[in-house]
Amino acid sequence: MAAKVRKNDTVLVIVGKERGKRGKVSRVIPATNRLVIEGINMVKRHSKPRTMTQPGGIIEKEAPLHVSNVMLICSRCDHPARVGFRILEDGSKVRTCKHCGEVVD
Repeated sequence: MAAKVRKNDTVLVIVGKERGKRGKVSRVIPATNRLVIEGINMVKRHSKPRTMTQPGGIIEKEAPLHVSNVMLICSRCDHPARVGFRILEDGSKVRTCKHCGEVVD
């Protein structure tokens, strides 16, 4: 299955406590259909000190979101849009915006 959302895409969160926020995708986990967005879905992790150089404490980090909870922001029309696919004349498969019809890639 082709990936509708990829690394470095701008997405809009559509459900949950972070609804309405935009962010850049920093990591995609295809095995679980999840992605990590910069500055979104922050959780606190309590860690013990491991060495003298790594102190313990409360660390904030991004938790993954399911890919169905975000929509891709089209760079041309700046709207959240569903993603379609089109085969070009040269045989390459590209993502398209269902809102304006333009190629996203």
